[in-house]
Amino acid sequence: MRFNCKEDIIQITPLWTGERLSDGRPYVPADVLNRLRNLTIEEVWKVGWIKNYNYQFERELRSTHDPKIPLVGRAVTSVYVPIREDLEIAMKRQAKEQGMIQSYNQWVVDNLIEDDVIVADMYDKIKEGTLLGGNLSTAIASKTKRGGAVVWGGIRDLAQIQGIQGINLFYRAIDPTPLREYVMVGYNTPCRIGHAICLPGDVVYGCQSGVYFIPAHLAEEVVNDAERVHVKDMFGFQRVREGRYNAAIVDSFPWSMEIFEDFMEWFKTDEQAKAYQHLDWSKDLAETVSGVSEEHERYIAGSVMKGIDEV
Repeated sequence: MRFNCKEDIIQITPLWTGERLSDGRPYVPADVLNRLRNLTIEEVWKVGWIKNYNYQFERELRSTHDPKIPLVGRAVTSVYVPIREDLEIAMKRQAKEQGMIQSYNQWVVDNLIEDDVIVADMYDKIKEGTLLGGNLSTAIASKTKRGGAVVWGGIRDLAQIQGIQGINLFYRAIDPTPLREYVMVGYNTPCRIGHAICLPGDVVYGCQSGVYFIPAHLAEEVVNDAERVHVKDMFGFQRVREGRYNAAIVDSFPWSMEIFEDFMEWFKTDEQAKAYQHLDWSKDLAETVSGVSEEHERYIAGSVMKGIDEV
């Protein structure tokens, strides 16, 4: 087996058809990442749910910094297991053959680029499972500019990390002990974080509610849909405050033609909507005309797993 293997990364991300990074990870454009930073988890979550990506969110995490602005970046994954002598010999030989000089976690950090986020399964180890501390977090900030990490395990040096600007680390708990007795068995492979699964190149979205992993091939669809929800909510909140509609009417799907036309007039003229003029509302108009929102029905009902013959 090889770490950070380009061919393997391409194989496990078959639905991505766009540009790739040099290591094979999907390259989700920076514009998509920037737009996601202005959205909430409730706005971002829907597309994945409708498409049956139901194991993408984990809430049982703490964060080193106040995530009012979400942590957003491209996932670099690593997977660890408890130490076993024969496995450790094999993995360290392979890692050194591929260029590792010091430790596994240092190797991963050394290879980071701008907008990367480390996603590490430390098998929920806290004591002697402190994957990141002050020095490595400083290096993460320098290399990623605005990235960070998600660690299903421990970290240390919290006071030092909180003094670093421009990053955020999501983690399970703090412990003062150093990292010991672990073996890395995956680098840019599928990675489990609690109840969620992350693939290399997924878009990491970390916020006050938890961390959500957006499959790379859905990222642009997710941000377009989330912005549409965001804009419609801005309109709805304003009209409810004005007393023009009540909350039940605003939350109805699809909207009546009267509300849709009112919304479109507001969208074209209101200052709040200026940043979102790129959005397309033809689908919403079609649903208003037909009186049926198939997407909303799927949202309510969930979806069905594909059969093997449909893959």
